[in-house]
Amino acid sequence: MTGPLNMADVAALAGVSKATVSRVLSGAPGVSDETRTRIKALVKELSYVVSPDASRLSRRANGRIAVVMPHTTSWFFGAVLAGILPVLRDAGLDALVYQVADGREFFADLPAQRQVDAVIVVAFPVTGFERRQLDLLGVPVVVAGGALLDHPNVRIDDVAAARQAVTHLIRSGHDRIAMINAAVTPERPYSPPTDRLQGYRTALAGAGLPADPDLVVELPWSGTMGAHAMDRLLSLERPPTAVFGFSDEVAVGALRSLRRAGIPVPRAVSVVGIDDHPIAELCDLTTVRQPAEEQGTEAARLALSLLGGGDPPQNPHVTLPTHLVIRATTGPLDP
Repeated sequence: MTGPLNMADVAALAGVSKATVSRVLSGAPGVSDETRTRIKALVKELSYVVSPDASRLSRRANGRIAVVMPHTTSWFFGAVLAGILPVLRDAGLDALVYQVADGREFFADLPAQRQVDAVIVVAFPVTGFERRQLDLLGVPVVVAGGALLDHPNVRIDDVAAARQAVTHLIRSGHDRIAMINAAVTPERPYSPPTDRLQGYRTALAGAGLPADPDLVVELPWSGTMGAHAMDRLLSLERPPTAVFGFSDEVAVGALRSLRRAGIPVPRAVSVVGIDDHPIAELCDLTTVRQPAEEQGTEAARLALSLLGGGDPPQNPHVTLPTHLVIRATTGPLDP
């Protein structure tokens, strides 16, 4: 079969009526489980996406927006979600929140499901396959906390945020500054770690300081990565006098290792993070505040504007400001 497939083609291949295919793709009742499974498998195999006219999936036809994120338990994702939900609720839309640890199976089923009017992807490193599956949906895709090709997005300037953190350490008199960064893989590119490393290096270069590769520790994300990375830095022949953590959670892990080693903060080592996580205030941690909840709010507003049927948003790529919050974990070294 050549040319674009339509609902009649799918129905003919499945040996059912167009109405049956329509009910399966819209999630309507009245179809046996066996037939529903068979049609979904066929649609998935053909990578067929129903046209808006054929499936009646015009803007806001379903009244639902999918929110896709790696998990919901960490502060950042919970804060972004807290920004998204009220905007959608006020617009009379439901949110379907998908916590996706391994995205391949989830994204593989998306074209067959297609029961949402838009998708908001929250800080999810999307593979090439997953991006193509999102494109097959034929609905607006908005990214919060990152970027994905030319899709509308809301984020911070991670390069600038890192530069703010490291410049503060330099101005405090430090010239041996380490970075604890989150590792990324080529299969799942994720821009914040790369951008924050660039900001770290840019700040050092601007001050005429060398970028010592031994002072950059990259580990897979975990609750203890900051502590493990700090242990590695303390084992160096010349440990750093200041540490920039990829996030506040990473920085707090570094503080734990320093405390257990009996190293005073900030008299011997200064520590700074990014986020302004609630734990940062409790730990009196210096940080660069990023507006997480506002990123969710703006991403939801972007999605609504794309569903409004009018002109596209004036600025589909929104960058929110960050600012330095100085607390007790940074300062000059003791003379």
